[in-house]
Order: sequence, then structure tokens, then C-alpha cells
Amino acid sequence: MPSPRQLPSGVPDPRPHLGEPLALDLLNTRWISAEGPQDLLTGTEGLATWLADNNLELPADDRTLRAVITAREAILRAIRGESIDELNAVLDHGRIRRTLTPAGPADTPDVQRPEWLPGWLAAGDLLKLLADAPDRIKQCAHPNCVLWFHDTSKNGARRWHSMATCGNRAKAARHYARNT
Repeated sequence: MPSPRQLPSGVPDPRPHLGEPLALDLLNTRWISAEGPQDLLTGTEGLATWLADNNLELPADDRTLRAVITAREAILRAIRGESIDELNAVLDHGRIRRTLTPAGPADTPDVQRPEWLPGWLAAGDLLKLLADAPDRIKQCAHPNCVLWFHDTSKNGARRWHSMATCGNRAKAARHYARNT
């Protein structure tokens, strides 16, 4: 089992579900804990953690934080089918620049304002997920969970972001209901 990731302050990353594709990992910066709703992106320290977790060596400043939160909301609304306009507005901040380099063809992100690069990359990742298998983008089926995952199971029937947490809670609730 990998060791927990650390916040810049040295505190373990509090998010309960890590390792999803970039777009879904951005959505998973919000979660529900025993203490209630949580949000990693309430400040630049949490942004620094998210950027580092995704190997994005960019400054964690207030402008980038605002752009990333805007992208997160746009991705959420697009996945829910509420609005594609906001996602398209995020995508308008950049483009893929295709070039031929000495090493061969290259596709390079071209984003005019650097604070938009992380959110633009996440929006682009969502497009890839939607093109490849839109039915594999899922929200955890537990009624008290807001986390998202990319279903990589063989038959596409995965229901929980984690069987160890939400899946077991649902099984325990069914067992309790049958036996009371």
C-alpha cells in the first residue's frame, strides 16, 4: 500500500480517494467526512498538494486557485449534463500546439495565462474520458458520498469509489435492515 501523500506542511493528504484521472481527481478535492463536507481547495496550500499529486509543477497562487475551482465546477456541471458552456469556456483558455521536433511529432499545451493550465488540462482530460467511455465516469453509489471514479472493472459494473469504505457501509446497512 502506498504511503499517504503529504501536504506542504507535512500533514498527510486528507482526501479519502486518490489516483483517479486528472478531471475526476479534481472533482475529488471535495468529499464528505465524519466532520461534514470537506474541500481541499480552500486555500493555496491545498492547491499546492493537488498540483504536486498530479505532477503539475506550477505556482499555487490565488489566481491559479480561482481558475482551478472554476474548472472544477465546469467539469462537474458537464458530467451532470447541466451545462457544457462553462467547460467550453475553460477550454477556450488554451489549445494543443502540434509541432515537429527533432524527437518527432509533439503535441504541446499552449495556454496564454499560466494560471489556467491546470484547469485546462483537467477539462481536456474530461474530454478524453468522454470520448473513450463516457459510461465509465461514475459517482459513488453511496447516498452520502460525493466522490467520482473511472470504472476500470472488466464488466463496467463497479458502484463504489471504494469497496472498503462505501461498499462495506452499504452492505452493512442492508444486513442491519434485514436483521432488525
